[in-house]
This record gives sequence, C-alpha cells and structure tokens, in this order.
Amino acid sequence: MNNTLSYKGYRASLDFDPEDRILIGRVLDIHDVIGFHGTSVADLETAFHEAIDNYLDACTKLEQEPEKPASGRMMLRVDPVIHAASLRAAAQSGQSLNKWAEDVFRRASR
Repeated sequence: MNNTLSYKGYRASLDFDPEDRILIGRVLDIHDVIGFHGTSVADLETAFHEAIDNYLDACTKLEQEPEKPASGRMMLRVDPVIHAASLRAAAQSGQSLNKWAEDVFRRASR
C-alpha cells in the first residue's frame, strides 16, 4: 500500500490519528514544515492541494523561491583522476559507484 499523495511535484505522508479520528498529512523531502488534515480521504487530498497552493502563494508574496523536493538524480562532472579514484574506492568497498557516492554524501551531510 502506498501511503503518499503527490501534487505539483510535492509528496506527502499520510497517517491516522485515532485519538482525534482524523487523517493527517505532512509534506516530505523539504525542510519547510507543511502539514494538513481531513476527516476523509477526499478532505485530506483537498487539504493537501490547498496547503501546497498556499505555500507557493506565500513564497511568491515573500519573494522567495519555494523549496522543491530533490529528485534523487544527480549529474556530476569531475576530473577524470577523481572519477577513476572513486571507481576504485567503490570497487574496493564492494559497492556500485552510485551506492558508494550516496554513502559519501550521507556522511558529509551529517
């Protein structure tokens, strides 16, 4: 089961709050916090669309770029010597270059 909604390039997680008996959502993959809720799936989806539209409108009014989720795809151009060294390091660790680079980026982002 896929517990996410998508709208205008944004994804949101879905959950159920048994205490308040509502569906709640939160936009994923950006630092800005955008939450919403509804009492039905249709209400939740409408609230999600409104939350994204309001976020984009607020960014326009504040003259700032809205944060966009990353696609997970990167194209890098590096010196061939660095490329070769990275290929060797990945092979020595038993990983693909993509997996090795992801691990390096993860450690660097902490």
